[in-house]
Formats: sequence, C-alpha cells, structure tokens
Amino acid sequence: MRYKKVILKRRSPTLAGFSRFNAITNGYSTKTKPVKPDPDESKSRTPGNTSAVFRLHELETHFCKRLSLELREGGWSRVTSAAAGRFSLGDHYVSREYSRFQKLRKVRCSKMESHSEVVAWLRSVFRTGVTIPLQFRLTQLSALLSLMEDNEAQIVDALRKDLGKPKFEAVLSEIDMVRNDICYAINNLKTWMTPEYVGTNLATKFDDCFIRREPFGVVLIIGAWNYPLQLILLPLVGAIAAGNCAVLKPSEISQATEQLLADLIPKYLSKECYVVMCGGAEETKKLLQNKFDHIFYTGSQSVARGILRAAADHLTPVTLELGGKSPCLIYGGVDIKTAAKRLVWAKYFNCGQSCVAPDYLLCDAETRDALLPAIREALEGFYGPDPQRCQDMGRIVTDKHWSHVMELLGRSKGRVVIGGESTREDKYIAPTVVVDIDETDALMQEEIFGPVLPIIALETVEEAIDFVNARESPLALYVFSDVPQLVTKVLENTRSGGFCSNDGIVHMTLPTLPFGGVGASGMGCYHGRWSFDTFSHKRGCMFRGWALERIGALRYPPYSDTNLSWLRWATTTKKSSCSVM
Repeated sequence: MRYKKVILKRRSPTLAGFSRFNAITNGYSTKTKPVKPDPDESKSRTPGNTSAVFRLHELETHFCKRLSLELREGGWSRVTSAAAGRFSLGDHYVSREYSRFQKLRKVRCSKMESHSEVVAWLRSVFRTGVTIPLQFRLTQLSALLSLMEDNEAQIVDALRKDLGKPKFEAVLSEIDMVRNDICYAINNLKTWMTPEYVGTNLATKFDDCFIRREPFGVVLIIGAWNYPLQLILLPLVGAIAAGNCAVLKPSEISQATEQLLADLIPKYLSKECYVVMCGGAEETKKLLQNKFDHIFYTGSQSVARGILRAAADHLTPVTLELGGKSPCLIYGGVDIKTAAKRLVWAKYFNCGQSCVAPDYLLCDAETRDALLPAIREALEGFYGPDPQRCQDMGRIVTDKHWSHVMELLGRSKGRVVIGGESTREDKYIAPTVVVDIDETDALMQEEIFGPVLPIIALETVEEAIDFVNARESPLALYVFSDVPQLVTKVLENTRSGGFCSNDGIVHMTLPTLPFGGVGASGMGCYHGRWSFDTFSHKRGCMFRGWALERIGALRYPPYSDTNLSWLRWATTTKKSSCSVM
C-alpha cells in the first residue's frame, strides 16, 4: 500500500495533543509553545468519554492530507509507521476507537430525543476542537455550496409550494444570495481568522498584542418564513466560518422548505456539528430553555421579546433581525417612470412579504399625482392586466396572514386607487395602492407585510424627515431624488438599519455591506465578514516576555509619586497634534 509523506511542523506526542495544537496554530499564531500531552488522555480512552473518538473522527475526515491517513472501504487504513510513532497509536487502537465512534453515533441517533440532549451532544463535539481548524470550516462551507448547486430545482419547487415564489425571485433572493455569501466567506476566511495585531505603548513595546476571533460554541439560528432558505443559511454561513456548532430552527410556516432543509442539511454537512430541529412555537419555547452561546433570530418584534427574556436567563448574547415600517421618500425631482418601476419591483417582490420592502411612501401631492399612472403602467408591464394569472406574482404564505393583510386594508379609511382585488382560496391579494390617509390610519400602525402601499402627501422633505423620526427606527430607508444634497440631508438627519437612494432592497444583496437593524428593527448585523464577526468572540491577547522589567517594576509597592510619574509617562496615550480645521 502506498502512503503519502508525513510532514508535521511540531512533534506532538499524543493524538489529543495534536487536536489542541491545531486548534491553537491553524490560522492564528506560529509563536505558540509546543502543546504538552493531555494528562487525562488515559481517561479519554474509556468508552464513556467521546473526546478521543471525536479526535479520531476529526483526523479521518479533515486531516487526511496532513497525517497521510487513507480511508478505504469498510474502515481506516493503517497509519504510517512514522505517524504511529509520533502519536503512540497502533492500528488496533485506531480500529477499536473508530468502531466505538460508529456505535456512539448510532446511540446518538436512536436515543437522543430531548432538546437538552441534542445541545449537550453538540457542546461535547465543540469541545473536541473539531470545528476549529481552517480546513474543517472550508470543507463544510464547500459542502453547503454543493447543497445549493445540487438541489436548485428542489429548492425552487419548495419555495413555489410555500409562497408561490417564481423561479426568478427564488434564484435571485434565496439561492444566489446564499451562494455568493458562501463563496465570499471561502475566499476570505483565512484572512478573517488571522490575528489582528494592535498598537502598543512603551511599557508593552516588546509584547505581542492581538485580537483573536474565536467561536462562541453552540449557537441557535431561528429562521423566518418569508425567505425560509436564505434566513437560515446566511447566518449558518457565518456560524460555520466562525467555527461554531449550530442548531437550526427553520420556520414551520414554510413547511416545504422546512422539510427540505431537514432532509438536505444532514446529507451535506457534519451530522455531529449541525442539527436541524423542526416544530412550531411550543418546540421553539422548549428549545430556548437550553443554554446556547449565541442566539440568532429573524422574525417579528413580539416573538423577539420572548427570545430576549429566554436568553436573559442564561445571559446569552442575541442577534435580532426584525423589521418595521421602512419608508420611501420621493422629493426634489426624479425620473417618474424609472422611479415607479424600481418602487413597484421593491414593494411587490415576494408579494410584499419582505422585511426591507418599502412599507409606505412619502411625497408631495404633485409627485403623487404624477406617480400613480406610472405605477399603474409599471404594474401592467410587470404582471399584465390580470396579476392573478401571472406566474411572476407570488402569494401570501397562509390563510391567517392573508386575513391579517385584508383586515388592515378593510379598516383603512384611505381610498384604494390601484388594485384591491383578492381571493382567499388562492391566498391572492392584488398589488394595491392606497391614498388619502394620515398617520392614524390602520395601515400606518404596524408593518403591513403584504402587497399594499399607502401614500401620504407631505409637501416638504423636512416634514417627511420629521414624520420618519417620530417613529421607531426602520430596518431600511429609501429616498428617490435627483438632488444629491437632498439625499445627503435625509441620510444625515434620520436613523435606520440600512439606507439606499434611488432604488429598493438591492443594498442587502452585497456581502460587503453589513445588514441589520437598529432600535426596534433589530440589534447586530450579518452578511459577509459581519456574519463571521457576529458568531465570533473577539479575544484580546497579550504575549509578554521578560524584557523592560525596570519599567514593569515601577508598578510594585512600595508606591511613590516618582514611580507613578514614570509609569504614566510610559503608558499614557498622547493626543494627536493634527486637527481638522
């Protein structure tokens, strides 16, 4: 049998030591001292302890190249004599421990039923260090990319069943957004994992001071029903990239996508590190009784309050991606036809069920009167004279949500000038525009989350800014204008999670921009590098030597004013002499 040449940078006498060695050095620092053998290694070889088993599994799946292990049908190949000597590990022990791992996996699959057992299992897996190395993270991200590419037709079909989502919208907003984020993470992960070195003062001049980004541990990701694939997998990309284990809770409302995720995730990703939990609100409540190291939730503000209360019991950090009433302002002159097309696309994309869709429009009366026929023309151009027959128009997700949108529309005192038609059996609501309403109208009391656009006439942009600022900070804010100074004025005098001029929604598609809310629209952000940071602990580290002890000795008692003066001189940050005039 042929074996690859074994190359190790440092000799590590035990397999347990090797796992820790890689957890410290892979992608972080090359200045770490050699790791000592695990004093509890003899305990780790007992059947009741899974740490050694997972270290073997780690070697089998992720370190084959480095250790020259070749996997053949039916079991492990022999470890080369050089590797066996370095790890004091014989063929019999490898086979025996791998066999125990397979039995343990069967026990886990058949007997682990409670949420607490699942979380405890994931925590024990995380503590083995299997998710830490760069290669493991890249392997899992590549597997997730394969999931997206191999199952595009199934994904499109599931989204069509759940939301009547056309293929174009499914690919654009769910499949490609996730694929782009995965590729962006794969391309940049090694850089993200590299320690960030920081400045020092005179007292620490010869010390290595850096920020090391480490995984939290076991995280919980709770998705939403309006983009049921994207809102689970985008956070998962960050969780994997940061080196965490994860419990995924897709929305039970989008049943077809929920089942598809439950089927595909275990086939492509490590079953030991990532678990899909299905169920409704009661299941989620039970899940939240467990201690997680981070919770990522996308959904409504009312549910978010319950999640915050549950997280407070365990002092668990939380990221909340919520929503709110995102306004669109049109002032200062625009290309009416182009503005109407972009507004209609952003508002009625996914049948208006987007947390960043323009929820209401503010403009002066003259602009409103010019915009209405342009909106009507754009709608007919997009969806034809009968949008219900158009394959490109989505549907409301459930009867309950359909009834809620229709109730808001029914209670409105405004005048429907476009649309208004609906069919309960088809969960269809026509693209609708309502005018002649004020801030007390039913449509202005909560996020609509449907294809209904209220228009409020305010004569000046200053009035519009005051109107927006009198309400909770939205997840997104849009301004359409040909006047750059007006766009800047709105940007500088309002607050929102995201901002986009002369278009809608597109700002959230870039992995290079953070996406998240502020205030009532959420806390924290993700996408691209920000997903990695959201699921990482920023650990401040200092490697000190024995140099400059004369300066260090100034801190020791007995204290004196002279020593204090010298120490302040050595540690004080000086104010820069450069100033902006």
